[in-house]
Amino acid sequence: MAWLLRLIRSQRRKGREYQPSFLPAQVLLSWFGALLAITLLGLISVTSHYPLVAAPLGASSVLLFGHPESPLAQPRNLLLGNGSAAIVSVACVAWFGTAPWVMGLAVALAIAAGQVLRCLHPPAGAVALLGVLLHAGPGYVLMPVLAGSVLLLLVALGMAWLVPGRSYPHHWI
Repeated sequence: MAWLLRLIRSQRRKGREYQPSFLPAQVLLSWFGALLAITLLGLISVTSHYPLVAAPLGASSVLLFGHPESPLAQPRNLLLGNGSAAIVSVACVAWFGTAPWVMGLAVALAIAAGQVLRCLHPPAGAVALLGVLLHAGPGYVLMPVLAGSVLLLLVALGMAWLVPGRSYPHHWI
């Protein structure tokens, strides 16, 4: 039993080296940014009758507002990553249908596209998977994926502009 406690303690120390820590003010800003962005997506969706809310955009919010310094949270990654994944999923559905292997293919191609285009964005895997699950057509690329991603970006930019000490983006290209 003592060896297990030693292992747990050593792993806690290692975890502190690799896992970011956040000040209470950062947590509050992340909470507020995600609340504002997703609420706006929902309100615009309800009033305009255009679907802007998609689960992968919640995952994008984690990066944009929870860790905006991450290379994976930068505008290029958000817009190109999600956009290319949406295009991949629409093409997969059009050419191959929606069988389970197509789901895997769409996610794998989205990852490859993100790597080749240097715009890897982890939520893009969910964009590709959701596109296949929804039997997505070309409209999926614009609504909800790109329009939702642009709205998230605008909120993140607004927060960086309004909040002293908040820096975003770190690079555009």
